[in-house]
Amino acid sequence: MKVMMMMTKMKISDRREELEFELWRTKSAARVESAMERSLAKQAKDSHPGTAKLFEAMRYALLGGGKRLRPLLSLAAAEAVGGRQREALPAAMAVEAIHAYSLIHDDLPCMDDDDLRRGRPTCHKIFGESTALLAGDALLTLAFEFLAGNGVKSLEAGRRINSAALHLARAAGAVGMVGGQVLDLAFENSGNRDIEEVRFMAARKTGDLIAAALVCGSALAGGSPSELKTLRALGHHAGLAFQIKDDLLNLTGDPKVMGKAKGSDAEHGKSSFPALLGEEGAERELRALAEKALAAAASFKLRGRNLRFLILRMVNRER
Repeated sequence: MKVMMMMTKMKISDRREELEFELWRTKSAARVESAMERSLAKQAKDSHPGTAKLFEAMRYALLGGGKRLRPLLSLAAAEAVGGRQREALPAAMAVEAIHAYSLIHDDLPCMDDDDLRRGRPTCHKIFGESTALLAGDALLTLAFEFLAGNGVKSLEAGRRINSAALHLARAAGAVGMVGGQVLDLAFENSGNRDIEEVRFMAARKTGDLIAAALVCGSALAGGSPSELKTLRALGHHAGLAFQIKDDLLNLTGDPKVMGKAKGSDAEHGKSSFPALLGEEGAERELRALAEKALAAAASFKLRGRNLRFLILRMVNRER
């Protein structure tokens, strides 16, 4: 049973609101996509012909579909603090570039050794391991160019960019996503871990970048310290919920819908939430985290509406 059917508080009750959100989501995702495509095209045009394969791999990973959840969270967070989408667009692009790089590296034979991503061959299957590795490296550095490359028009703009860059670097690095990936690999085939260890790992591997998407978007839009603190907490609740949903889909989802193989967590001996808590226990934790995230989003009242709808999409998705 879907989470939306389980929690009456977590429904989009008005059909008109749902249609408005879908229009917002579609237009916002297209805006991010277009901006990233323009940037990549300009860089490729100005680069040596010998790097053409690298840019093809970067484009394949960055522009090859996906839910665009993280950039949408950045834009919705900017709106929640009273800002405009254009202010948060560099953050939206940056978090998506980091997400794309992390997926390339996750799929490599030395990591999860996956053949499919979003229903297509993984980047290293198309371009080779060395080019895929370097494409990931290039996307990581491109993320910070997205953040800093728009020019600093005032001291305040510089302060906001610095704040966003610092949050993103910490979330993506050794104390955040990369550290979580190290723990994820270390936990493979090591027997059932303590649930707190798995929560910590998932919070780093998945939650920190989702929280950073919110914090960076709101920082560029001039959010206050208290607003950023609320959004960081929201992001960690939503990020853990997202990971639990991922674990559940890996166990029970339809591979044709998900675009990747089913049951890979068990095959790799992953310490997933369903493995430790059981499917029903994982569902309960998912619901509790989603409710906390929704409560935080509700504190922004009408301006947080798109944040609430994004959380609902996260926990009710089928892929």
